[in-house]
Parts: sequence; C-alpha cells; structure tokens
Amino acid sequence: MKQFFSVLLLVLLPLSASADRIKDMASIQGVRDNQLLGYGRVVGLDCSGDQTTKTPFTVQSIISMLSQMGVNLPQGTSLQLKNVAAVMVTATLPPFSKPGQTIDVTASSIGNAKSLRGGTLLMTPLKGADGKVYAMAQGNVLVGGVGAASGGASVQVNHLSVGRVPAGATVERAVPTVLGQGEYIHLELNRNEYTTASRVVDAINGQILPNIAVALDGRAIQVRVPQGNGLVAFISRVENLEINPAQGVAKVIINARTGSIVMNQAVTLDACAVAHGNLTVVINTDSAVSQPNARSEGQTVVTDKTTIDVQSDKGGLVQLPKGVSLSDVVKALNAIGATPQDLLAILQAMKSSGALHAELEII
Repeated sequence: MKQFFSVLLLVLLPLSASADRIKDMASIQGVRDNQLLGYGRVVGLDCSGDQTTKTPFTVQSIISMLSQMGVNLPQGTSLQLKNVAAVMVTATLPPFSKPGQTIDVTASSIGNAKSLRGGTLLMTPLKGADGKVYAMAQGNVLVGGVGAASGGASVQVNHLSVGRVPAGATVERAVPTVLGQGEYIHLELNRNEYTTASRVVDAINGQILPNIAVALDGRAIQVRVPQGNGLVAFISRVENLEINPAQGVAKVIINARTGSIVMNQAVTLDACAVAHGNLTVVINTDSAVSQPNARSEGQTVVTDKTTIDVQSDKGGLVQLPKGVSLSDVVKALNAIGATPQDLLAILQAMKSSGALHAELEII
C-alpha cells in the first residue's frame, strides 16, 4: 500500500516594511496575569460522574462538604454516587482585577467521569501561589456537544471531561500591582532583540521627549515619566508609537510528528552535498565573469549562479537554477516523494556541516 506523506512548507517571504505598535511587542514590567487553582465538585450529572469505588476522594469530599452543612452520615456508610465528579478548577486573574469583578473558569475532571455536561460547579475557592483565596467559583458547566455523522455514527468534537463556566468566578481579593517604580516605568520586549530595543528607545526619545528612554539590555527599556504627565495617559502614548522591528534570527522549525517545516526569510544555504538513503542533494555555486569590451567604459561584472540538484535512485530528478534557498530544496525533495524523516535527516546533516545558516528546532 502506498504511503502518502504531506509536508507543509510555510515561507515568510520578504514583504514591504510595516510598522508595529510598541504595545504589540512589549509589556509593562509588573503588569501580569496570575494563575488560580482550586479543587471542586460538579453535581447534577446524568449518571456520567465518577465511579465512586475507584475514586474514593470524590466520596470523601462529598462527606466532608455535607458534614460542614450539618448532615452527619452514619459511620461506615458507603455512598454510591453517579452524578458527582471531582474537578480541578483553573482561572487566570488579569492584572488590576478588583473585588466584585467576574472571570471565566475551566473545570477539568480528575476522576473517571464520562462527561461534565449538564453539571453545576459548587462553590470552589480559587487560590494563588501564596495559598490565599483570590476568587470564588460557582455556576453551570458548559460542554460542547457530539455531532452525528452519516450511517448512524457519531463524531466527538471535543473533550467531554472539560467544561467552562463563563464569568463563573467572582474576584474576592485584588493582587497588588505596581505600575511604575518612582518616576520610571520599564518596558519588557517579548523577545530579546538588541536592534528592536534600540529602535524603541529612538522612537520614544524622538517622538515624545529626548533622553527619557534608555535600553538596559536587549529586553528591558527604562522610561522616565515627565513631570506633569498623567501616568496612564503617558503609557498610552508610548505603547501606541510605531516602529519597524528588527528581522528575527534565522530559524527552521520542524515538527517531527507531522513533517511540517516552518522557516523565515533569513534562512540561507552554502554549497554542500548530502546523500541520505536513496536521495542525493547537491548545491553548487558558479561565478560567471562578464568582461567589458576593449576601450569601453564598462565594468567587470561577477554573477553567482546557483544550481540545486535533487535526485532519487528510485527515479526522479529536479534541477532548480535559482538562488540558494532552503525553501527550493524542501520543495524539490517533496516533489520526488521524500518523507518527513528524510527531510529531518537532511536538514540536520546540513546544519552539522555548517551549510545551513539557521537555528534548527525540532518539536
């Protein structure tokens, strides 16, 4: 039986320079989300809850909850519950959240419940990393459905053991957030890039006030807030400045499971020859010299011509008389039926030989 392999090649071709806002590539130091976690119980399930004989912690939590409500069960009582599921409740607390505001929560089964559909999450305290309660969650759990296909078969479109409660948690405690340090604020770039940091400093000093911004390193930028300017209004003005970010580091990312290859426009190759199995890849660069006629005012021109030959012992030859481009190599290999494993091995060999001028990342 024939095996078909699909290779997704995404090449970010050079486009005309476009400016990005500072807010899209940097954040304010100290302004961050906080993760919350809690243990809860979902009740009201249609016989799709935990099997209590295999998940004793579900029964223990129900007995503990009932005892706090004044319901004391006889010693040795064995509860056979089918409509209760133990869940872990997670949420993200946005910065500057105030008591009384609501946030979304996600309930995920930790037992062997078949489905959380139709259940209700009982009051669950959500704690931060410091062990303090920052929100209380409760509400109806929403779970996606199952669509029927032709022939009476059904197709599951999502996990039934995970549900969401929109606006299901009420913030009870605010997280102290420091917007600035004295007269300074600090911008943090999303990735370490010295050129981009320098351009951000130039934009702030050139379009707002001179000498108020300085780059501390490739990621952090210190900005002095001028006197008489409101802090929020000043930050709004800074984060809406537009700059042209620096070109990223040349990188090739390979998904070894799917065979997908993603690269940026900075990837280049040197002359090399690679043999792998029944595949052979040869990249040559020849220089053609064009001499001007005698007594003419012309100049000598040297033109580099690159040819990429990809051949398979099982048949198939592709010649690409173009510039050195990894995308051309990958397309040629894909055209003669190279598998994702072949591509991975060839690119690793090119990287080891020094012919591939890019970071190779395998996920």
